[in-house]
Amino acid sequence: MTDSTATPADDLMRSNPLWAIYETITGVIGLSALAVICLGWLPFALLFNPLLSKARGQRWGRYMIMDGFRTYTNFLERFCRCRFDLTELEHLNGQGAMILAPNHPSLLDAVLILSRMPTAVCVMKASLMDNILFGAAARLARYIRNTTPLEVILGAREELQAGAPVLIFPEGTRTTRWPIDPCVPSLGLLARRAGVPVQTLLIEFSTPYLGKDWPLFRRPALPLTCRIRLGKRFPPPTVSPDAFAAELEVYFKGELTVPVLAKIPG
Repeated sequence: MTDSTATPADDLMRSNPLWAIYETITGVIGLSALAVICLGWLPFALLFNPLLSKARGQRWGRYMIMDGFRTYTNFLERFCRCRFDLTELEHLNGQGAMILAPNHPSLLDAVLILSRMPTAVCVMKASLMDNILFGAAARLARYIRNTTPLEVILGAREELQAGAPVLIFPEGTRTTRWPIDPCVPSLGLLARRAGVPVQTLLIEFSTPYLGKDWPLFRRPALPLTCRIRLGKRFPPPTVSPDAFAAELEVYFKGELTVPVLAKIPG
C-alpha cells in the first residue's frame, strides 16, 4: 500500500529532525493507553465472570471490549496522528452468522475490527487468553481459545448457530510474506460444516506497523493510516478445505497491495 493519504504538510513534518523523537514518544503513549484501558476493565471482568450468567456475561463482555477498543481508536486518532477508516465494518452489524476472514498485517487488526462489532466472537491464541491484559476480558466475553482445531471448530460452530459472527484470521498468524501468507484449511472446514458464508475483510496499513517483523517498541511512521474494506463474501464452501484455502489466498493476493516497507524507521 502506498502512502497515498500523505499530505504536503505530512511530508514537511517528516523532514523535521525532531519528528523521530515525536514518533518515539507517541508510540510509547499509544501502547501505554491500550494497557491502561485493559487494566481498567480487568478487575470488573474478574468480578463479573463468576457472578453473571453465561449469556449476560458474554453480552456485557463483548460490548465492553467493543467500547474499550473504540475509545482506544478514538484516542489514537486524536492524540497519536492515526487515521482509521472503519466505517464499512459497521454495515456487518445485525447481518447474522458468518465467518469474518481478514488478512493479518498488524497486532492492531483485531482491536480495530472488534471496536466496530459488538457481537463478534474472536478466536484467540491460548497465550492471549491467559494474558493479564486480555485474558479476563476475553474469558468473560466467551471468546474461543485456539488450543486444538477440534476445540475451535466446536466452539465456533456453537457461536455461529447462535447467530454471532466469528472472527478468524485465515493466515493463522501475522503476515510475513506480503501481501498474504498461505491460508489455513480449517476455516473452510468450519464454514462448510456450519453452513455459513465467509466474509473477507481487506486490511491495509500505510506501513507494516506492529507486523511480524516490527518490534513492539519500534517507533511508528506517522501519520499511520489504516483502512478496512469489505471484500468478497464467499458462500458456504462446497469444495475441499484445502481448495477453499487456496481460493481465499488467490483472492487476497488480487485485492491487497504491499505496505510501504521503505518507511520503516530504524
